[in-house]
Amino acid sequence: MGEFEFIEGIRRAFGDNGRGDIIFGIGDDCAVLPAPDGDAFVVTTDMLVEGVHFLRDSTTARELGAKALAVNLSDVAAMGARPMASFLSIALPTECRGEWAAEFMDGYRELSAQHEVTLAGGDTTSSLSGVAVNVCVIGRTAAERLKFRSGARAGDIVVVCGPLGESAAGLRDILDGRPDTPLARIHRNPTPQVAEGEWLGGRPEVHSMIDLSDGLASDLMHILRASKVRAEIELSAIPTPVSVELAVTGGEDYKLLFTAAPDDFARLAENYLARFGSPLHAVGRIVNGPTEIVWIENGTPVTKEWRGFTHF
Repeated sequence: MGEFEFIEGIRRAFGDNGRGDIIFGIGDDCAVLPAPDGDAFVVTTDMLVEGVHFLRDSTTARELGAKALAVNLSDVAAMGARPMASFLSIALPTECRGEWAAEFMDGYRELSAQHEVTLAGGDTTSSLSGVAVNVCVIGRTAAERLKFRSGARAGDIVVVCGPLGESAAGLRDILDGRPDTPLARIHRNPTPQVAEGEWLGGRPEVHSMIDLSDGLASDLMHILRASKVRAEIELSAIPTPVSVELAVTGGEDYKLLFTAAPDDFARLAENYLARFGSPLHAVGRIVNGPTEIVWIENGTPVTKEWRGFTHF
């Protein structure tokens, strides 16, 4: 059983449980709960496990503390919301309960302060097999500003908010014994696009959005499945300083991926550049048809068996 089959089984099993007043549950970057005054709360959680998501001997405790929060802030940004509070649960082996734990919390606190996110609670326990961290973040926005994976429409432009593949190349450097390269530092220190996500949430031209955690090949498919559409992606348009394959499959870029109305995209891109000082990158378009990604090279469809990161 793969990760997504497991999740789908959970969704089916629990779909009829509860009070029925959740706006949106399993199946997007965040769950959505009603809030006062026409607002909505968004809630996300992510787990980082030693040996699966990080290597303790090549990642400082301070870096890991920041990254544990950053990957959750990225999910909130992908919904177009502003993060408010976090909950941290951490399991530590004996050797990590002194200076290492203090440095971890320093990194977590610094990123919390940068984005004005309150640490509101959590849990601590011991571990017999490495560090495990789980973070939950709550955000808030006006309900009409929410961006879901299911909003893509035929004709939309597919857009990414920055270069892809740097983190995956950095992980490759770390695994090759070169943990101090610029790309390795990018891998260990992701920058969630919090302000960008909130700004895009207020733009009606943006129809769907997700963050690129598992790679374009996987994360775009989430949008396509939720929206029941197809995408055509021009390989030469993908912004990357490394190989296109690594950019598409590597994951952990934590850039935003969205679809936008074609007639309004030029104005949106101009406004985004003026606001954030970096360009948007149009990499393809949404079309009607079977749910799949069609990779285009020099105007011709090419067969690529590309997949992003899988957790199982």
